[in-house]
Amino acid sequence: MKLYVAIRIRGRIGLHPDIAETLKRLNLNRKHNACLVPDNPSMVGMLKKASDYITWGEINRDTLILLLKKRGRLIGDKRITEEDLNKLGVSSFEELADKILEEGKLPKMIKKIFRLTPPSGGFKGKITRHFGERGELGYRGEAINELLLKMI
Repeated sequence: MKLYVAIRIRGRIGLHPDIAETLKRLNLNRKHNACLVPDNPSMVGMLKKASDYITWGEINRDTLILLLKKRGRLIGDKRITEEDLNKLGVSSFEELADKILEEGKLPKMIKKIFRLTPPSGGFKGKITRHFGERGELGYRGEAINELLLKMI
């Protein structure tokens, strides 16, 4: 199953209430937050609706492993440890990433939001334009992994 990662790029100034609701449903309440989104028509529709405030694309296995190791948190805002992996029924972050990619969702004890830093080296395009127009917003496919590596 394909899994997308969505990252909120822009803040909330001048935000239309419908888009604010969509971002809330995607769990993207703040700038530089990321969430994993399954590939189904309703979720893709939400991503397209909010594409003026977020960027999104397909996450690969290696980036997902790194994201879980560095930025993954449990519900109590605690880092994921080896004991927690055993409670989830896996022995390593690699197995956890494979499980997530197979099921298309995070286990219940892991937070749905990943708090990221601004990208090292800054954004290369304008944050008010879409990716195809030399900007940062909207769908970017596999190139999302490069941005994620800068933000982890």
